[in-house]
Amino acid sequence: MKPQHFLIAIAIAILFFLFELFNPFLKAIFVALLLTVATNTLDIFITHRVKSQTISAIIMTIILALIFFVPVMYCIFSFANYINQLDQQALMKNYSQIETWILNIPKEYEFFKQQLILILEKIDIAESIKNILSIGAYLGKNSASFMIDMFMILIFYFFFTLYGTSLSHYIKDILPLKKEDSITLFYESSNVMSIVLYSILVTAIFEGMLFGFFISAYGYNGFLLGVLYGFASLVPVVGGIIMWLPIALYEVYLGDFYDAIIISAYSIIIISVLADTFIKPIIIKYINQKVVKTPSKINELLIFFSIIAGLSTFGFWGMIIGPAMVTFFISIVQLLKKYSNDML
Repeated sequence: MKPQHFLIAIAIAILFFLFELFNPFLKAIFVALLLTVATNTLDIFITHRVKSQTISAIIMTIILALIFFVPVMYCIFSFANYINQLDQQALMKNYSQIETWILNIPKEYEFFKQQLILILEKIDIAESIKNILSIGAYLGKNSASFMIDMFMILIFYFFFTLYGTSLSHYIKDILPLKKEDSITLFYESSNVMSIVLYSILVTAIFEGMLFGFFISAYGYNGFLLGVLYGFASLVPVVGGIIMWLPIALYEVYLGDFYDAIIISAYSIIIISVLADTFIKPIIIKYINQKVVKTPSKINELLIFFSIIAGLSTFGFWGMIIGPAMVTFFISIVQLLKKYSNDML
């Protein structure tokens, strides 16, 4: 047996045992690695200003926790707490009141009335309450493991960011590619993933804040609804409607027609039209020019489907894994295109 074959066999055996050793943390490691690659440009931007990789890694980890993990955990605990305190009798009473309100809708709104009646006929209130309670039990059961996953992601993310430069140089050296092609692949992937991540964050934070601050003036939990609106805004066209329409209908149910009109008009004109169409692209363009430096154009519909596919395949973390895999594939295709052009 040749020495190199022996070394390859040992390396494969060690990789197997390493896989078994770190198997419980593989998803956390993978997500943290993707986040590190996606935020690499921002890390470089901060490092150049604070003149310390350690301080930059700490700042990046804190930012990640504040803008991503803290809001998610707040939503989980809020829903779990609300569901656990749910009064089933009060819910049945509210359902009866809604049913009575619909039946008393004036005849001039007959079409609207009939549509609501059809919806009510499809609702099994007892089964719905049972499903809600099961969701509460699921949240309570899995919130602890979810917290552990997020804690591990933050730890791995910190160390990946801290030693990212050394790791990237090592990986680029061992890849069976030309050095310039390895650099191109890494930076192209990093740039594309950065743009996708920044686009998602800008959309969620900016539109979530606009909705949260506004809706809090009507006595609602602005932080919770703002976070939920942020996640919903990632769905093109109908994302915002998922949030503001039920609230507007609830205001109509309470008899506050004027408030319902104001909430609907604000959500459509200020957030959907002004913020999403005009202001958000300006913010993303500024980030791309100041942080990414070499921006790339990614189709928003492709981002949307990659998020949906990621969520359905990998669960919550698929929101990160899905777009990352798609953008990495795009980078590979662009590199293959370069090789094809060089061969011609």
